[in-house]
Amino acid sequence: MFVGRLTELNALNKAYKRDGFQFAVVYGRRRVGKTALVNEFIRNKRAVYFSAVESTIESNIAQLSEQILSVLTPSAPRNPFATFGDAVQFCFEQARNRRIVVVIDEYPYLAESDRSVSSVLQNAIDKWQGKSQLFLILCGSSMSFMENQVMGYKSPLYGRRTSQLKVLPFDYFDSAKMYPTFGDEDKIALYAITGGVPEYASRLDASLSVRDNLLDLLFDQSGRLFEEPSNLLKQELKSPQTYNAIIAAIASGHTRLGEIATAANIETSQCSNMLKILISLGLVKKELPAVNPNARKSIYVLADQMFRFWYRFVLPNKSRILAGVGDTVCDEVLSEHLSAFLGYTFEECAKQYMWRVLRSKSSPVNFREVGRWWGGSRVERREEEIDFVAWNDASAIFGECKWRNAPTGVDVLDGLIYRSENFEQFDEKHFWLFSKSGYTDALKDRAAALRNVHLVELPDMFE
Repeated sequence: MFVGRLTELNALNKAYKRDGFQFAVVYGRRRVGKTALVNEFIRNKRAVYFSAVESTIESNIAQLSEQILSVLTPSAPRNPFATFGDAVQFCFEQARNRRIVVVIDEYPYLAESDRSVSSVLQNAIDKWQGKSQLFLILCGSSMSFMENQVMGYKSPLYGRRTSQLKVLPFDYFDSAKMYPTFGDEDKIALYAITGGVPEYASRLDASLSVRDNLLDLLFDQSGRLFEEPSNLLKQELKSPQTYNAIIAAIASGHTRLGEIATAANIETSQCSNMLKILISLGLVKKELPAVNPNARKSIYVLADQMFRFWYRFVLPNKSRILAGVGDTVCDEVLSEHLSAFLGYTFEECAKQYMWRVLRSKSSPVNFREVGRWWGGSRVERREEEIDFVAWNDASAIFGECKWRNAPTGVDVLDGLIYRSENFEQFDEKHFWLFSKSGYTDALKDRAAALRNVHLVELPDMFE
């Protein structure tokens, strides 16, 4: 079942309708759904789809030849092309007067089998781009390769692409479309567990509870996600052990650069460089306080929800899981830790919700950014935090999120209004509360009286 990705599909179809040669680069981390996206796009189109493999150039050319000839000249003999250049030349010629899509998936494998591949493509594009209707798509999971050796300044293909798509994990809203039969609270939990990665979400069994899905996927040594983060690091990175130590340090609560370096037992400069790589992979993000960013207050957090869950609950309990007591670990997580863990996930979902509100033209502030704020109070000598601020030059929305079983009361709103006094630069202020368990009648009355307060309940977030 294909869900979501409407923005990406619209972008590809828009490019498809343009006249002349088109060259799109589609990339993103493994399991994020690039292949599903491309296959949905080429459905009902004249298209050649080829996925390269880690093998010799001769083996890849043979398989590429089979795909090209079976689609473009199905009744002709299927003798393999002698070179990659011959295969590319044939595709450009066949597309001289008709639109043909050629997809090369896992392009890094092909390019690594013969370092001249990108230069061959460059020469063919330069020769044919003004006289062919070919739509070429290069797709890859190696983020560094695609960004540096396909789109980078030093790449032979630099300047040739006509569009690019970085495919990201689903947000909580689109992710929930993959498990529609679960309740709203469970959808937030499942988003925290799968991280919005379609391949992971596709492994969920709708006939099972969240607990049993967790047990099957993560807390059993044969589970699909039991070794996933470790395997992903091995596929993407050199020295995965050191990166593993950095991620584990962040997951355990170390957020400052020096703290992370110390916990991982590496030099600060090395840690900084490795964090940049983890950021490029979408696994870590560097945060600065919203509105008035202060580099000295920067922190690092895990951007990938599934990694955050795995490093928090699976890795520390790996020995127990391997010993066959994963069910006990799973029950401990659910009964003692999961609710507190989901508080941060709920905040992330609220920020995603705000962007949805902005896109729907129903936001009271046409904000430019949404981010968490922390810093010293202007009123008292203490550090304070606000779950999110969505702002432009003159106006702001201040947000507070409560993932707890009791209805949210007036004290939460009063505290948010009080903390917003740290920001005198805004002429207009709005206050949005997000609550898992609804609101007290007193808070509802107060919000109605103030008129600049908006109360969001959990079901609202899935409408």
